Amino acid sequence: MNSYPIHIKPFGEHAILIEWPNEIKRDLLDDILTFSGHLRRYGYKESEWEMVPAYNSLALVNLKQNIDHKKLAKELQIEYPKRKTRAKKRSYLWKLPVCYDKEFAIDMEEVSKYTGKTIEQIITLHTSCTYTVYGIGFLPGFMYLGGVPKDLETHRKDSPILHVPKGTVWLASKQTGIYPQDSPGGWNLIGNCPIPIFDVKKENPCFVNVGDFIQFYSITKAQYDLHKIQAEVGLEVIKKVPMNA
Repeated sequence: MNSYPIHIKPFGEHAILIEWPNEIKRDLLDDILTFSGHLRRYGYKESEWEMVPAYNSLALVNLKQNIDHKKLAKELQIEYPKRKTRAKKRSYLWKLPVCYDKEFAIDMEEVSKYTGKTIEQIITLHTSCTYTVYGIGFLPGFMYLGGVPKDLETHRKDSPILHVPKGTVWLASKQTGIYPQDSPGGWNLIGNCPIPIFDVKKENPCFVNVGDFIQFYSITKAQYDLHKIQAEVGLEVIKKVPMNA
């Protein structure tokens, strides 16, 4: 198991932030998740501590009281080398449909000009990759997916727009993802996924976790409409494959 230099700093009165090297890679994310699991076993109970993993960090938030940052930082530095690779929490590959119709893909032409790829090539590239869920945040259920191929890397929009519809699939820089609800946004909009990523009415509002994988597949507008109806009445079956991350 790889070890990395970690940096620990206060993150508010109730929280502390552990930072790994500023890199985006699966091995580093696995180390973060391994340490998170170690801390749970060590005694950082879910009833007292919220843990928020991301690309190269792990935030620990005490849900009940202020924390002694110096004392906690010292404890975490001692515990980090003690972590051990154990049977990891099961991760999943989620296969999600995307309609790349012009109605949804309002920035597809711009992405095509920037990358030099045809729209058909962009769709093929976007659906040919398996993406890693490196973080969930900004909005509940908002996934930051890494693994975008070099040929699809593009800039953000010059000016954010005030309304991006729920389910919109976005692309910018080395990342892609889905807007889980209506929101302002500055990413390039290239399609729409009819599957709700976050549903507050469900016991588990967001079915995806950090460390999972996402793969998109292309559907027609008619198929999109059918998926949308099925999702609204609770008949949609989301395709998932167990993985050993």
